[in-house]
Amino acid sequence: MRIPRIATLGAALGLVLCLGALPLMAMAQDFQPLQRQSLDRIVAVVNQHAIMESDLAERVELVRSQVAAQGQGLPPEAMLREQVLESIIVEEIQLQKARSAGLGIDDTELNRQMRAIAESNGMTLEEFADALEADGLTMAAVREEIRREMLMRELHQRQVGSSVNVSEREVERFIEQRGGGVSRDQARQMVFQQKAEEALDAWIQEIRAEAFVDNRLSTSR
Repeated sequence: MRIPRIATLGAALGLVLCLGALPLMAMAQDFQPLQRQSLDRIVAVVNQHAIMESDLAERVELVRSQVAAQGQGLPPEAMLREQVLESIIVEEIQLQKARSAGLGIDDTELNRQMRAIAESNGMTLEEFADALEADGLTMAAVREEIRREMLMRELHQRQVGSSVNVSEREVERFIEQRGGGVSRDQARQMVFQQKAEEALDAWIQEIRAEAFVDNRLSTSR
């Protein structure tokens, strides 16, 4: 039984805040042939952390398969690799921020999330693991990617969740702009979501500018 990757992980996790056009929900797939491992090289350095060619290749393959499943077109290969690498860089900066803040996801919480994802697909964990394997993935790789996504979600909520306020005037203005049709609670939630995304985007641009990033991809051609 094959599961669409985006439906299984992206939608099931239901991230409160999303970043960028390329999915940060990408899972590390288990295709690392021995030949490529032996030829692995650094394509970028983020502060003290190295991003390897194998990391980039796995993410590119996953993005390619996701886009193909949606019936969409892809940019040229060089541009795709640059875009995906930037996505990985931004993700790594956030994960470093989360670790430095002492944030973490324990196994109990992670297991609960994995079980919820399996149940949302009408499966047990064992059946879910079998389905992932049939789709070329491993349960261990998916667990670690979900842990990373949960960690980033916790970071996002800590960073902007308590700092975004919605006034009654903003709610009224939103309802007026929509011509009615939404309740005050719905309007408040929509305004909050918009403001939170804007605040998060600004914060990500700020930490991206502050980080030391050595992108070696463009100079390695």
